[in-house]
Amino acid sequence: MSAAADGAPPGDGTDDRSAVATAHRVVVKVGSSSLTTPTGGIDPERIGALVDALVAVRLSGREVVLVSSGAIAAGLAPLGMKTRPRDLANQQAAASVGQSLLMEHYGRLFARAGLGVGQVLLTVDDVTRRGNYRNAFRTFGRLLELGVVPVVNENDTVATQEIRFGDNDRLAALVAHLVHADALVLLSDVDALWTAHPATPGAERISRVASAAELADVDVTRRGSAVGTGGMQTKIEAAGIATSAGIPVVLTSAPHAGEALAGAEVGTLFAPTGKRRPTRLLWLRHASETKGRLVLDAGAVRAVVQRKASLLPAGVTGVEGTFTAGEPVDLVGPDDVVVARGLVAYDSEELPALLGRTTQDLTAELGSGYERTVVHRDALVVLSD
Repeated sequence: MSAAADGAPPGDGTDDRSAVATAHRVVVKVGSSSLTTPTGGIDPERIGALVDALVAVRLSGREVVLVSSGAIAAGLAPLGMKTRPRDLANQQAAASVGQSLLMEHYGRLFARAGLGVGQVLLTVDDVTRRGNYRNAFRTFGRLLELGVVPVVNENDTVATQEIRFGDNDRLAALVAHLVHADALVLLSDVDALWTAHPATPGAERISRVASAAELADVDVTRRGSAVGTGGMQTKIEAAGIATSAGIPVVLTSAPHAGEALAGAEVGTLFAPTGKRRPTRLLWLRHASETKGRLVLDAGAVRAVVQRKASLLPAGVTGVEGTFTAGEPVDLVGPDDVVVARGLVAYDSEELPALLGRTTQDLTAELGSGYERTVVHRDALVVLSD
């Protein structure tokens, strides 16, 4: 099966586009190049057009969460920087200046329609640590209840190279999970996914993608402008994260934002490929930073992967890393391949004495406190077949 290009037959995703048009809660991500001038600094015309499209959606009774890049880019001109800096210190300085300018524009433009905005700056910890994740979910929920438009960005002023999302496309997909969005719209300087570079003769817009396998022969090497960090590949990966949880995704350019949100035939529609999962499992699969590894024997791998069973002490042959009960760990097979991820029920110091032993033996010798599984199936996600 191949991705549907323009002129595709019936079954082209009309229902999916209708789902985007009627989505009660939608996350919209906009890239730096769609908000700023090529040399840095906010482009009033571009940001104004985007806000007008989002205001129309919000005033229709739908909820909008905006994930906005542009802080670093917006800070370049005021600081006299001609290009995006490569070192972290200057990036953070530009973000510090640019973020306030960006929010000032958003606040003023949304206020013209009587809407308030709330700044939400996230770091990886906010979506990898379970307590932080729940707090962020509650914050978003309350802002939306109050009629406020949350404006989200990575907290570039404090994030280090080791704890970064890397791009706001992935951040937007994780935020869509976090807020239980009904649709995700990714806006950039590229109007759609194409069968080849858009400048190539014969290149066609791909109107719908039903699975990642359809993109095997598609050129995804195109990158955006010099002020952005993401490329087409990051957008496809973000779409994969969202669609795996049942969230339809539209990829298009910022000038088509209003049309995309209205369900028009613009950009590329990525159809949902999975079902909604409990928030905890989405967090485990896409956003968790694991604290250690448990090595499983072949029988335990089959039980976890094929039978979707809980992990018992008898199937664990090794413990790596330092962690406490309740933290995420990777489960790896004898071939060192990560097959699953889950919340461990024991501290790393406790586990070595339990390995290879049945829960019945442990309970008889150590008491009822040791009858629990190492990783319960309800706190586990399978990552590999």
